[in-house]
Amino acid sequence: MILHKHKLPLSEPPRSLCVLRLSAIGDVCNTVPLVRTLQRAWPQTKLTWIIGRVEAALVGDLPGVEFIIFDKKAGRAAFHAVREELGGRRFDVLLHMQAALRASLLSRVIDADVRLGFDRERAKDMQTLFTNCRITPQKEPHVLDGFFAFAEALGIEGRDYRWDIPIPEAAAARAAEWLPDERKHLVISPCSSVRRLNFRNWRPERYAAVADYAAERYGLHTVITGGPTDLEREYSRFIREKMQHPATDLVGVTSLKELLAVLGRATAAIAPDSGPAHMATAVGTPVIGLYATNNPGRTGPYFSRQWTVDKYPEAVREAFGKEASELAWGRRVRGESAMDLIEVEDVVERLDALMSHLAASES
Repeated sequence: MILHKHKLPLSEPPRSLCVLRLSAIGDVCNTVPLVRTLQRAWPQTKLTWIIGRVEAALVGDLPGVEFIIFDKKAGRAAFHAVREELGGRRFDVLLHMQAALRASLLSRVIDADVRLGFDRERAKDMQTLFTNCRITPQKEPHVLDGFFAFAEALGIEGRDYRWDIPIPEAAAARAAEWLPDERKHLVISPCSSVRRLNFRNWRPERYAAVADYAAERYGLHTVITGGPTDLEREYSRFIREKMQHPATDLVGVTSLKELLAVLGRATAAIAPDSGPAHMATAVGTPVIGLYATNNPGRTGPYFSRQWTVDKYPEAVREAFGKEASELAWGRRVRGESAMDLIEVEDVVERLDALMSHLAASES
């Protein structure tokens, strides 16, 4: 029997619950506190998470969670593989947490009584056709707050802002070699995951200027991270050539677990709107987020928004001739010059504020 919206909140913990969130790295990081909240509130509920192959490499070993991997590169076979692994199971609750058509089509192979999705405003790509109840609409939420709304719709009170993503001993050991304790480190992850569109990426020579300032003013050794793409390798090379101080190049070297360990050993991180910004948040490292194309109120590093350089309002005015408040929440700016609104001085100012805060916290 299908349970409809009036059946929520639940009167008792469900026996089984399935989380459907495939991607991307940042959003998957923001899903983990929801999973921790479910585990705390309902320790006897069997949790299953259907997740992307790449993302599973980061969080797929969370204790107490069954992971089923959806490999989008496999095409139609990926849907069949998930169906086979589910084996006809029926869940009490499905949290359909990805408003994308691929995810909604995948949700058709997941049998569940309660099929909880986003509110109408955020249920993109016809997600409402694949759900039978919705979370409460929210006014201008951060992505993480939007995810917590799923727990609240089920009747769970309180939030568990906890990640505790496991880091294997080998990954921790490699990170310790790259980032030894006798030095303080600044991790720069310069590139967004949007490879074909570089509108989120800041100029490499500006990263170099900030890195040199961090070395001279605070003795921070820069570590550059990123994936194995030609763009990221070129970015790292350009940054290091422009720097007056040496930097460690880990671009294309680390696994996701190793990157998580590296971020955990850093004093601070600098990144545009990207997965590593949220990975740093997950391990408690403050992030200086560089935001012009995206609204940091929606996608900024959750506990570091006070350190974020926010040029989004100016970018919106340049691109649309309007104020950000006049646009839909989270509207992106695609202009290639938007990130140029962020000056070196803007980032240096936030770095100074962060380092002052950290010094005061240690005293």
